[in-house]
Amino acid sequence: MYHYDASDQAIVDARVTQFRDQTARFLAGTLSEDEFRPLRLQNGLYIERHAPMLRIAIPYGMVSAHQMRTLARVARRYDRGFAHFTTRQNIQYNWVKLDETPDILAELAAVQMHAIQTSGSCIRNITTDPFAGAAADEIVDPRPLAELTRQWSTLHPEFAFLPRKFKVAFNGAVEDRAATGVHDLAFDLYRNDAGEVRVRVKAGGGQGRTPRIASVVREDLDWRDILSYSEALLRTYNRYGRRDNIFKARIKILVEALGPEQFAKEVEAEWQHLRGGPATLTPEALAHVAQYFTDPHYPEAQGPTGPIEGPPAFQRWLRRNVTAHKRADYATVTLSLKPTGVAPGDATADQMDAAAAIADRFSFGELRVTHHQNLALAHVARQDLLALWDAAQAAGMAEPNVGLATDVITCPGGDYCALANAKSIPLAKAIQLRLGARIEDIGDLTIKISGCINACGHHHVGHIGILGVDKHDEEWYQILIGGRADTKTALGRLIGKAVHRDETPAVVERIIDHYLAVRAPNERFIDAFDRLGFEAFRDAALASESVAP
Repeated sequence: MYHYDASDQAIVDARVTQFRDQTARFLAGTLSEDEFRPLRLQNGLYIERHAPMLRIAIPYGMVSAHQMRTLARVARRYDRGFAHFTTRQNIQYNWVKLDETPDILAELAAVQMHAIQTSGSCIRNITTDPFAGAAADEIVDPRPLAELTRQWSTLHPEFAFLPRKFKVAFNGAVEDRAATGVHDLAFDLYRNDAGEVRVRVKAGGGQGRTPRIASVVREDLDWRDILSYSEALLRTYNRYGRRDNIFKARIKILVEALGPEQFAKEVEAEWQHLRGGPATLTPEALAHVAQYFTDPHYPEAQGPTGPIEGPPAFQRWLRRNVTAHKRADYATVTLSLKPTGVAPGDATADQMDAAAAIADRFSFGELRVTHHQNLALAHVARQDLLALWDAAQAAGMAEPNVGLATDVITCPGGDYCALANAKSIPLAKAIQLRLGARIEDIGDLTIKISGCINACGHHHVGHIGILGVDKHDEEWYQILIGGRADTKTALGRLIGKAVHRDETPAVVERIIDHYLAVRAPNERFIDAFDRLGFEAFRDAALASESVAP
């Protein structure tokens, strides 16, 4: 993984010193709340329902075991012994103290971590495929270009005050595991017939109040032009994006208002001033960064490459939590942070320490944070899978449910967030309890819950999506069906009026019962939905009784 050079470290250290002074002045009363607000947001600090929340950047989801131990130490010393991994591949502390925040940032800076641009109207944390560099279906490793984009975008003075927040993602595999279709800006990397790396550029995707799927605005871009073209695109957004209405300020509104073709023309016109300029990447620049993302030093051939013996529980875990690797004698493993009854994405300090120890022992000291709020180990020898499973079980991270109905994605919701209209975590638990005994029979199914319209739980692209709303000071939920965030990105559709919190798990179960009754052999939920259509599933959801499978 990437290691800071002197310039990287100087930037992060200077930011800690700067924010320490700003915090001291605010606490002394020489900075007003209005003056301090943009300063703290630039450093990832929110004031939430019960306490300040600090969001730490984990660029493209990569974190070392050493860094993970520091995150665990911060959880113990400055929080309540746990932290929350987010759908942006970041980590959040929900119970920090304002006056201790500079100390937290100083500890993180010592291990090359920071909170810069995890909030505010700027370019947020760059995300990518959590299996990058290891996936069997990978075409181009996106991490070097993601890192160069991170360096270019960090503290970029021209884009520090965009009309609204701006999210960027990279994908370099056949399967889209980075949800590129719902990003402000996204890059699909591929190779042309000559074997050269080319880029497909998508813009205008996003969720929230007005969800939209990104449009392709440039095909066949040379990888050398990725930064100069991004600069042209962001300048176009900065110039024409609305600033008079926060609800219409995202780039998706601009792309829709102009139309994708006209927006692309505006970007092309701007790009003519930048093309071939200082932002043009060189093979030397790419090679310098790519040296940090080479394959680990795999030992000589590790057996076995075929079936692995073990108890039934281990076999269930193999089916759900282990993914094919580009080497037949290795695998990629997901550590589940979704046991029933635990807030999805939460990990205790002890679990973070355990994850670090597991990474050191089995995966070359490296972990990945997935946008599904789990942790991944990219390079695990297949001969070590049984021993890894034992260690993960002991740490409470071996739930065999990755991709199943209990692998629920949620935002912190009304338990923490000041913006939330309803709670996400208790509803996730209720659904897990209701469906837990049947998850293997149900099969692949994503359930995603957001506590408010900001859609931090990605409810628009869940096979079943749930949005919390407030009605008469009670928690109600709107239910969507048919969303997906893969190569066939689709937005879910509302089934009708909101449902009271006490009835919501039953409605979800009716949808699933209908699927079980009508599916073809080995047919996934989303495929049955595509085959039968929205109305069939909506009618089942609104029926007074479940359809018996």
